[in-house]
Amino acid sequence: MTDYGTPPPPRIDADVPHSARMWNYWVGGKDHYAIDREIGDKIVEVFPDIIEVARQSRAFLARAVTYLTRDAGVRQFLDIGTGLPTHNNTHEVAQRIAPEARVVYVDNDPLVLVHAEALLTSTPEGATAYIDADVRDPDRILAEAARTLDFSRPIGLMMLGIMGNVVDNDQAYGIMSTLLAALPSGSYMALNDGTSVVHGDAREEAIQVWDERGGAPYTSRTPAQIERFFDGLDLLDPGVVSVSRWRPEDSAWGIPKEVDAFCGLGRKP
Repeated sequence: MTDYGTPPPPRIDADVPHSARMWNYWVGGKDHYAIDREIGDKIVEVFPDIIEVARQSRAFLARAVTYLTRDAGVRQFLDIGTGLPTHNNTHEVAQRIAPEARVVYVDNDPLVLVHAEALLTSTPEGATAYIDADVRDPDRILAEAARTLDFSRPIGLMMLGIMGNVVDNDQAYGIMSTLLAALPSGSYMALNDGTSVVHGDAREEAIQVWDERGGAPYTSRTPAQIERFFDGLDLLDPGVVSVSRWRPEDSAWGIPKEVDAFCGLGRKP
């Protein structure tokens, strides 16, 4: 575990809903408050498939990290927008395959900071660290991550469910450009974010419910806009698709249905 000093006690407002806590509620976690359950249930009323979006997004994380560790030989990960610890966290998936894997988590949610210890249970051979920072400050993230990760060797950049919180497109693409520029050749970037192309009005109504109750602004992007995050990378098959359709595991139920979160995995030449 890496210690970056003792931070001030986090301030958690239990009267304002938070996306990370609602996400935790939808995937069956226990780290949420009454306000998160209340607004989470209202969103489910108008957009029942949000629960499947949450579960399929988590499953994509596991498949992407498995591919990067087992097939691509990646041994370092920078996970920005970590969210609350649940099952199959990035370091758990990676270190099951390669115990020497090193993982840096980044989030700015006070409750995630409280539970950061659960994200720092590294194997003795590997390492984990947590950075309390906002995705809008990529230079600081990169500087602090360099304390744990070797930026001369390939890194797996995980950007899962985070860029929708950066509503300005120019700012979002600028952040991604800064992060990718710092990665060496042979690195990878996995990204997924919300769309409104599968369920349309229901998804937009859910965002309206969230916005009306004081949640941090969120924007859906089209698959084409999501694909633009991979500019300069070699996009792996099957390209930008619904998270449920990215190399799904064989199932007796056939190909899973699409959900309103699209993803991709790209390699830096």
